[in-house]
Amino acid sequence: MSKDAYIHKALPGSPGGPLLFVFHGTGADENQLVSLGRDLAPRATIISPRGDVSEHGAARFFRRTGEGVYDMDDLARATNKMTAFIKAHVDDAKPSAVLGLGYSNGANILASVVFAEPLLFDASVLMHPLIPFEPEVRGSLAGRHILVTAGERDPICPPDLTARLESCLRAQGADVTVEWHEGGHEVRPNEIDAARRFLAGADQGV
Repeated sequence: MSKDAYIHKALPGSPGGPLLFVFHGTGADENQLVSLGRDLAPRATIISPRGDVSEHGAARFFRRTGEGVYDMDDLARATNKMTAFIKAHVDDAKPSAVLGLGYSNGANILASVVFAEPLLFDASVLMHPLIPFEPEVRGSLAGRHILVTAGERDPICPPDLTARLESCLRAQGADVTVEWHEGGHEVRPNEIDAARRFLAGADQGV
């Protein structure tokens, strides 16, 4: 799969430094998380793909048939395509670490890639992911670091599904941290702070 399989933005980082992939939420594009990525991981080369699915004009990474109801065949297609896109960039860059950050729909595609290729990402930040199915992890997540951020009153990503995702990831051996806030689907400052600390530790091999 080509490094250009997705329309994307690339921001160079320090030579030999980490590679950070950022994945936007529904209706956004490759520009949404680039500046946040640079703030959170100053040394990283940042790759930000644009979702290739349009939902009434809103860009997404895979199709759904309703709120929280995924087209599982299209999710499988998208996961395979994204995995190949990521591997192409990793093979070319040969980074010190491979990091991921996604919000909402972007967190969902990142999580799906993590399930499919547990060793691909050294560390992942899943902001308000919604995994409404029992994940099938194809291998062990031992040694992988994952931060999940969530809202206690998130109407899109219910807390019980966040807790189920946490349990699943832990059962597969991942080092999981969960950062909650008392609000809904919005990203709040404590999440940003948690992600900054988390990615700084991942960059240093913690």
